[in-house]
Amino acid sequence: MAGPVSAAAVILDATNPIEGLADSKKLSERQRDKLAPIIRERALAWAVAYAEVDEIDQLNILQATLLAMRRAVLALNIQPQQVLVDGLYCPQTGIPSQAIVKGDSKVAAISAASILAKTARDALMLQLHEQYPHYGFADHKGYPTAAHLAALREHGVSAVHRRSFRPVRELLLVGCAGKLSNSDY
Repeated sequence: MAGPVSAAAVILDATNPIEGLADSKKLSERQRDKLAPIIRERALAWAVAYAEVDEIDQLNILQATLLAMRRAVLALNIQPQQVLVDGLYCPQTGIPSQAIVKGDSKVAAISAASILAKTARDALMLQLHEQYPHYGFADHKGYPTAAHLAALREHGVSAVHRRSFRPVRELLLVGCAGKLSNSDY
């Protein structure tokens, strides 16, 4: 419900494999934090990119995610021959692409990208926690937990909340949190 959406692109070095790559959602935070620097060190190329909250609200989360993916692929310092994407849809990059359902558990490069995207976004949410400590971003990373929803009701909607997401939109519509928090000015 808060913060940008992140995506990463990784070109792995087949001669320097990385043990432990897996779907980032199945790894613990500690495992992801251990693997991320190894990926950045051993990959032939990697990039992390974002689509910001206003882009998410304007485009929708799927299109914003595809935009972040496109930005990550185009930011690589080596152009890939093919783009493999986790999911059902591919970003428009001008490079041949293939969507692979559950790709982050099937393809090492997608796993690596998933880990970089998740750790980068988590780090960004920790920075946002410093700006907006009353929302608890350090704990829930912007996801719609009971604590996050309670903080929204108590403190209002911040500049980093996605207004197109139902819980935020509904709070704004009923006027319970229709104000911006003081730290937004």
